[in-house]
Amino acid sequence: MANVSQSQVETALREVIDPYLQQDLVSAKAVKNIAIDDDGVIVDVVLGYPAKGYQDTLAAGIRGKVGALPQVRVVTVNISSSIVAHAAQKNVKPHANIKNIIAVASGKGGVGKSTTAVNLALALAAEGASVGILDADIYGPSQPLMLGVNTRPTSKDGKGMEPVMSHGIQSMSIGYLIDAEAPMIWRGPMVTQALEQLLNDTQWKALDYLVIDLPPGTGDIQLTLAQKVPVSGALIVTTPQDIALLDARRALKMFEKVEVPVLGIIENMSTHICSECGHEEHIFGAGGGERMAAQYHVDLLGALPLDISIRENADGGRPSVIADPEGRIAQMYREIARRVAAKLSLRAKDFSAKFPKIVIQNT
Repeated sequence: MANVSQSQVETALREVIDPYLQQDLVSAKAVKNIAIDDDGVIVDVVLGYPAKGYQDTLAAGIRGKVGALPQVRVVTVNISSSIVAHAAQKNVKPHANIKNIIAVASGKGGVGKSTTAVNLALALAAEGASVGILDADIYGPSQPLMLGVNTRPTSKDGKGMEPVMSHGIQSMSIGYLIDAEAPMIWRGPMVTQALEQLLNDTQWKALDYLVIDLPPGTGDIQLTLAQKVPVSGALIVTTPQDIALLDARRALKMFEKVEVPVLGIIENMSTHICSECGHEEHIFGAGGGERMAAQYHVDLLGALPLDISIRENADGGRPSVIADPEGRIAQMYREIARRVAAKLSLRAKDFSAKFPKIVIQNT
């Protein structure tokens, strides 16, 4: 038997800092079991967020710290993820088949929000989660193009719609139900009703995360989302440009007012790298997202470059996470996905499903 105690192993594990949880594994309550036998030490770690792209690095860090203990010859590390439902707004009923809903918003159009949303959804799936995406931009749906599908949803019972599958994620969009060039000349109540139907009439299959791609602004759809959709957290997409940051602040303040937690900010088009000479330039300004994050005490979850491949891949129906899964851009999206999911994992859990339903009967 290895000549080491469980407390020594725990002490060693306190030196392993998870960069996404920003705390050590013991404090994060990620260490579920420590076993010591003749062959060495076995450590079982369960993360609250999907982390396929990080597991090997984490396992190596654990082996390094625990393996340095006296007479420990072999360290076996088992890492898995367990994603649970987290609390949403008060008085909003949780969705039976969706653990967590993440809203992706921007104050204005043209900042790459939809491209970020679809790559985030695909990155969460690549990290090991069950993911769906809901295109809430009723007037200008873009997810069918970005996901490379134009299939009309089917219905098994004549009531609900089956989600459209693409690249391993479930999706729903008004774009699947109308002609691509048909204008949506609808007033606000019709639009909000359409959003509710798309969410509630879709037969989502056991999702860990549903990413909602919101239209730009702070209008009817955002208000409906806050009042009737159980949102676990929101993300704000902006560019470093002052005018974009001004509108992004409005979106952030809106979520604060309706008590939806903002998980962080994603700065898009942060720098431009010339495809001919490699020169890097901050054409939309520099550090805007970082300053906004500091001002509102939220995290800057990532900064993405202005890269022609991101646009070409999205327009071609194969977003960067799918088109070049080992490439630099895809790895950046996966890094952001881990940060988003880890940030959400630290929030309060939703225990509503555990409470018994009280039924009063006349006897």
